Formats: sequence, C-alpha cells, structure tokens
Amino acid sequence: MSAGSERRAAAAPRAVPAPRASRVELRLSCRHLLDRDPLTKSDPSVLLLLRSQNQWVQVDRTEVVRSSLHPVFSKVFTLDYYFEEVQKLRFEVYDTRGPSDLGYQDDDFLGGMECTLGQIVAQKKVTRALLLRFGRNAGKSTITVTAEDISGNNGYVELSFRARKLDDKDLFSKSDPFLELYRVNDDGSEQLVYRTEVVKDNLSPVWEPFKVSLNTLCSCEETRPLKCLVWDHDSRGKHDFIGEFSTTFEEMQKAFGEDQAQWDCVNAKYRQKKRNYKNSGVVILADLKSYRVHSFLDYIMGGCQIHFTVAIDFTASNGDPRNSCSLHYINPFQPNEYLQALVAVGEICQDYDRCGPCPPPPHHWPCSQDYDSDKRFSALGFGARIPPKYEVSHDFAINFNPEDDECEGIQGVVEAYRNCLPRVQLYGPTNVAPVISKVARMAAAEESTGEASVGTEPPEATVCSLLSGYLLVFWVSWSGLC
Repeated sequence: MSAGSERRAAAAPRAVPAPRASRVELRLSCRHLLDRDPLTKSDPSVLLLLRSQNQWVQVDRTEVVRSSLHPVFSKVFTLDYYFEEVQKLRFEVYDTRGPSDLGYQDDDFLGGMECTLGQIVAQKKVTRALLLRFGRNAGKSTITVTAEDISGNNGYVELSFRARKLDDKDLFSKSDPFLELYRVNDDGSEQLVYRTEVVKDNLSPVWEPFKVSLNTLCSCEETRPLKCLVWDHDSRGKHDFIGEFSTTFEEMQKAFGEDQAQWDCVNAKYRQKKRNYKNSGVVILADLKSYRVHSFLDYIMGGCQIHFTVAIDFTASNGDPRNSCSLHYINPFQPNEYLQALVAVGEICQDYDRCGPCPPPPHHWPCSQDYDSDKRFSALGFGARIPPKYEVSHDFAINFNPEDDECEGIQGVVEAYRNCLPRVQLYGPTNVAPVISKVARMAAAEESTGEASVGTEPPEATVCSLLSGYLLVFWVSWSGLC
C-alpha cells in the first residue's frame, strides 16, 4: 500500500457509538476583568458549577489564560441538555495563583454569573455582567457564553499539526510557538476552535493531537473557511504574531490524502515591506482522522437487524405470586407488572426484529428468515429453582426447551411466561450476569462467523430486555454497520 493510500485510509470516517443524550458545547470569553495583580495583569480561569440537590457542584474548569483582562478560553464545557429540566449554572471567574487543577480556594474572585442552560441554548449567545459578593458589579467586567448543539452532528475529527522554520521572535532564545484554529462564521466573525499548548524554544514545533466535533470545527460544512494563526508566546500576554493561513476542512482532507497538507505561514506586514518575502515558516497537517457518529436511526435505516431477547426476574424479592402485592401476581382479570412491561417494550422492539431496508447493489443482502425476520424472540429467566431437580438457574428458557428458547412473537413470550410462573420456585440471588454473557456471546458469534460483516450483509443488534420489577434495562451490542 502506498503512502498516499495509507493517508486516504486514515482519513476515511470511522464508526463510533452514538451519544445517548443531547449534548451542548459551551465556549467562554470575558471582557474588562478586574486587575488583581500589582505588577502584571490577572491570570483568569473560569469555574463551572451546576445546581444539584440544593447545592453547587463543580463540573469543570477552563485553562488559565496568563496576563489577560480580555481572555478567550479554548476549553470547551460539554453538558447534557434536558429540555424538560431547569439546569441552573454558575460561572465563577478567578485570578489564578497556581496551576488550575490545585483548586480555587487561594485564588482571587473576579466575579460570577448565574443563569440556566436553557437560557443559553435558547439565545445561543449570552453576555452578562460579572457580579462580586453581595451582588456588587465587578466594574465593567462581562462574561460571554456561546452554546452549540452537537447532539445532531455526524462526527468529530482528530487533528495534529507541526511547523517548520518559523520566524524567531526572541532576541536571546528561540520562539515559543503555539497555534490557534478559528472557524469563520456566516457574519464574518471568528470563533476560536482550539488553542494548542506552547512549545518552548523551538522553531519547528510538533503540537499534541486534539479532537473537535465537526459542528465545532466547521458547523458540519466542509467548505466553511478556517483560519490558523501562529504566535510566539509571551508570559506577559503580549504574544508576537508569527503568521497565518486560511483553509477549509474539505481542503485539509484532500491535501492530506495527497500527502500535500502544508501551508505557508504568512505575515501580511512582512509581505508588504519585504520584496523577497516568501513566508514566516510552514505549518504541516501531520495527521487527520475522521470519526462518524451514527445515530440509532442510522443503524435502523442502514439495515441493522435486531435480535430481541427477554430476561425475566424470578427472584423471591418480587413476592409470592399468590399475593396481590407481588409483581408476579397472577390476576385473572388484568396483566401483572411484568406482563405490562413485556408487552409495552416488546411491541415496539418487534417492529425492528426484522431485516432492514435493502441498500442498492453491490451491498444488497437477501431478505429471508436467515436474518430473523420471523418474529421469534428468545425468552429467558433467572433467579428461580426450575424443574425437574429444582436447582437454581440464572439463564433458563421459560418455555423449558434448552435447545430452542425462542417464542413466536410477543404473544408467544406472554404465554410462555404464564405457563412458566406456576412451575418454578422464586428464589435468588439476583444475578443477571449469566444472561448478559449469553446474549453477548450470541452477538460475538455473529461477528466472528462473518455474518455481520460490514458492507456485505446486515449487522446484528442484540437487545436484551431485563424485566426486573419496574426496571427496564436494554443491553445493546452492535456488531457492525453497513
């Protein structure tokens, strides 16, 4: 394989599990902060707290921006957003005395702001005045919080940059370069995407790889302009500009695939003044990895087949089935708690216990019973003594057929449960591990035999519904995606 083809393979999107909740990214900046340092400017960082059970809980903290009263933080706060909940947030700005991970007790408080996550999401960009203790204004200090919804984006990328022969901005040593990556918005404004670490005394630095979502990088628009700036770090905050270049994510991918991912780092002032000026160094994209995040709908519409397995809790903690307080109570007039849960979940899952829609050639697969389209469901039990020897079992077939634990549809599972309940003795303990292991082995067998290989046949998804009291837990094991 050639180097170019290896790079193209590396740049190809990789599948990763879909996020389980709506996700929001918060980016922060401040203006006109109070100056608490007598000889230099403040070294601000922001602490994020979340209101939980009537107290403020620390969630995360930004990096420290040295010697700056107008910091733009590269640290991104990622939070789960629930529309139906009031999620109270508090942002506290501190002049940091030491490393940010040592706590904030000895830091100088520069002001705070409270709001809800819903307010930030609704307005997308919130700017508020910072307040000191007892509600006093912290001068003209403000904090701006920008929200971006990343729950609907389709992946993220991992980027790694290095540079070669950067300009030397220091008199007695070499430059201490760092790189900033910006996204250009529709209104022409620039949003900081990432700021690398500082590489000390080096004109050919290699910066650490970093990951960003596609939404953050380019709003999921690969042709959106991006701008990279390179600076020589100054401990007093007066960083020296080395140069910049513009590109797009589409251009990055193409150039990386062709082994030509490098750009001249240009200082416009030098270009105007110097006749023979070429550049202030070269920035190289050393690595690019693209990861696509698939939603559950992607799996279903991509032909994912789901095998549905039910596991029912027969431990004695459920109570005597003859007692009306038992979750297994045999009521001749209405279904018990287990039957209600089984039907509610099963009727939904059975719609997907089939072969998915066929893709166009050459990745077409046959729609047949080989892919479990006959609505047959595995039904297991655990935590009971079962006949004939009445030994405790934690993975028995509720139809008492160890060779074939499948039932005909949800109604078949219901009938098997009703026939099983009077024949077993509820016991214990509550041990679900054997059931989970059994279902996992089923999924692993599909993958190892190649029956769920990507791009040739539909993937298998094994869903195990554990019915234990009111608790419904779904264990999903994906073995591929077309």
